[in-house]
Amino acid sequence: MFAVVKTGGKQYRVAPGDILKVERIEGEAGETITLDQVLLVGDGEKVTAGSPLVDGTVVTAEILEQARARKIIVFKKKRRHNYRRKKGHRQQLTVLKVIEIGAPKKTGAKKAAAAGTDEKPAAKKAPAKKASDEKKPAAKKATADKKPAPKKAAAKKAPAKKAGDEKKPAAKKAAPGKTTDTK
Repeated sequence: MFAVVKTGGKQYRVAPGDILKVERIEGEAGETITLDQVLLVGDGEKVTAGSPLVDGTVVTAEILEQARARKIIVFKKKRRHNYRRKKGHRQQLTVLKVIEIGAPKKTGAKKAAAAGTDEKPAAKKAPAKKASDEKKPAAKKATADKKPAPKKAAAKKAPAKKAGDEKKPAAKKAAPGKTTDTK
């Protein structure tokens, strides 16, 4: 029997007894966890594909250890710009041993209860939106009762020129090829 499980944004093909390294999952070594995002289950010739998940199927696994992957070097460079950046990164991993593939047991009830609590706050938020929607039309009615603001007067014209405000003639430019410097 095998299954395809999604965890940490990746998909893994697992079978009972397999040991795999996945993105970090909260828990201590020795704890049992359930992976409930099962995409496909195969048992000999019979294969069941989910749309997107297979209902009522979970993969039970035991956490062997919390580890870190090998260090990778991230190096950025832009040539001819004197730009170089070097960073290292070690990914947090969880090493799992798959125990069984099948229907959920009472250990999975904790996740179901936690998922149920996530839905309740969303339901409370919906009525709050309705209350704010009722206030918005009331504000529109208040603006409809007001008269439109009067238009602004035309811009003022520039003051008339006085006798002493005449323009000075522009400076003359030198013709190309000729210089005005004398030595």
